[in-house]
Order: sequence, then structure tokens, then C-alpha cells
Amino acid sequence: MTAPRVVSLLPSATEIVAALGVEPVATSHECDYPPAVADAPSVVRSRIDADASSATIDSQVQSADADGGVYRIDREALAAADPDLVISQGICEVCAVDTVVVETAIEELGLECELLTTDPHSLGDILSDIERIGAALGRADRADELVAELRARVDRVSTAVDASPIDPTVAVLDWLEPPMVAGHWIPELVELAGGTYELAAPGDASTPREWTAIREYDPDVLVAAPCGFGIEQTFENLSDLTDRPGWSSLRAVRMNRAYAVDGHHLVNRPGPRVVDTLETIASLLHPDAVETPEESMLRSLSDPPA
Repeated sequence: MTAPRVVSLLPSATEIVAALGVEPVATSHECDYPPAVADAPSVVRSRIDADASSATIDSQVQSADADGGVYRIDREALAAADPDLVISQGICEVCAVDTVVVETAIEELGLECELLTTDPHSLGDILSDIERIGAALGRADRADELVAELRARVDRVSTAVDASPIDPTVAVLDWLEPPMVAGHWIPELVELAGGTYELAAPGDASTPREWTAIREYDPDVLVAAPCGFGIEQTFENLSDLTDRPGWSSLRAVRMNRAYAVDGHHLVNRPGPRVVDTLETIASLLHPDAVETPEESMLRSLSDPPA
């Protein structure tokens, strides 16, 4: 059976489609993994300077959100892609183009295609999205295989950390200025990785928090993983944390257990590599039990920039 022509409007869906053996005919401007998808035409334009500082990006997002949204659909490119299936999202208007915008574009262009919307808030939701996308692609068997592989890896992590007598407290920040505590699937991943996450419950939205609340929480392990930032960009904005009162007295900082993790590729991308995220978090919490899967995706905040 010929695979449908797929347009993926968010990086996580692009990764799912590729993992199921289908090459999308068009993607978003942020889709960059696996590397082969970087050459696909983009049908999304951002109004944000992604290379700006944490505070500037936040200001740009607020302004764009009040003036029609962060993203624009390139309708000419979307029409040229002639999709059978478009994959969008409903979880966050800042993370990717909103489904309503996509629906309007499809209707006004007169495209005859299916629109599949993802809205994951948990690990189970992410695995279900893989199955839903697999069914839409005619790759249900491959999707079942992939989900089984991912569940087996999750079980291996849980088994490895079960023997530890300590569940360190953890804070994961997915924005720096203002500081924002990661929610959705992250609290669940931390708990599966043998940690305690008290700043948000599983499924909660990522939420700005006062720095005083983070200081009072005083986590054993702190992870900085700003949405859309790789390691280098996180270090470029690190003063947003290190210049804050009480930073050096935090337990995680004093014990050299504060880290930067690639927020762009791991923490904020609900696709197949979410299990890589679990394995990475587990390796930080229980390094004697879980091996670090890919050190290029993390760095101690005590290390100087490369």
C-alpha cells in the first residue's frame, strides 16, 4: 500500500512518522530529527526570533499571542504539498501552530485531507499518539512494535531504580526568564526515574513559578531544559538562573547536581525519544543504576561553556 502524503506541523509528530517508516512531504520550521527531514519543505513560519534571550523570547511570545498568534501557515507551501494527512497539536500555542489555524487553512484551500490532532499530557498519551498515527499511516503493526519496544525500555529503567533507597527531589525548569516548572509528562517521568517531583502533578501544564517557591523547595537535583533551547543556548542564558538570589546556596548547586539538558530535543518533544528523556533523567538521579544514554544532550551547570 502506498503511504499517504503526510504534512507534520510539529517536531514530535515528525519523529513519530519517521520512526514508522514514512517520510513526510512537508514539515514545520522546527522539525530537525531525524536529520533527513531537515530538507523537507516547511509550511510553518514563526514570528519569534529563536536565537534571542530567554526574556526577549518570552516578551515576543506575549506580543505575538496578543496579535494573531506565534505562527503562520505558508498556505502556498501547504497547497503544494497536497497532503492526505496533516498532523497538528492542541497542547500549546507556543510550541507549534494551533489546530484551529490549521483547520481554517485546510478549509479555505479546499484540501481533501485528514487532520489528526495530538494533545499529549502523559507518557501513555504519547504512546497512544504513536498508535493513532500508525493507524492513520497504515502502519499499525509497526506502531505496535515501536510502542512495545518503548514500554520495555521504560520497564528496564523502573526495575533499575527500584532498588535505590533514596528518591531525590527534582525540579525541571522548561523556561528560565520567567522560571517555569515543567509539567505534562515530566512529573511522571521523574517518578518513573526514581525521583520525587513536588512542584507539579502529572498532567499539569507547565507553569511560571516564583523563584522564592523554587528556593523553598530546594531540590536535590535541578534540571534546566528550556523549551526550544539546546545545551549551548541554555548556557548562553544561564545568568537568568545564576544571577538570582540564593542560586549558589541551592542544595542541587552545592552538591554539583544541577544540569542543563537539551530541552529542544528531549524534554519538550513528546515523541519516541521521550524514553531517552526518561533514561537521561534516571541517569542523573541514580548514576550507579542507569547509564547516561547520550552525554551530548546534557552538561553539568558547574562546567564552563565549551
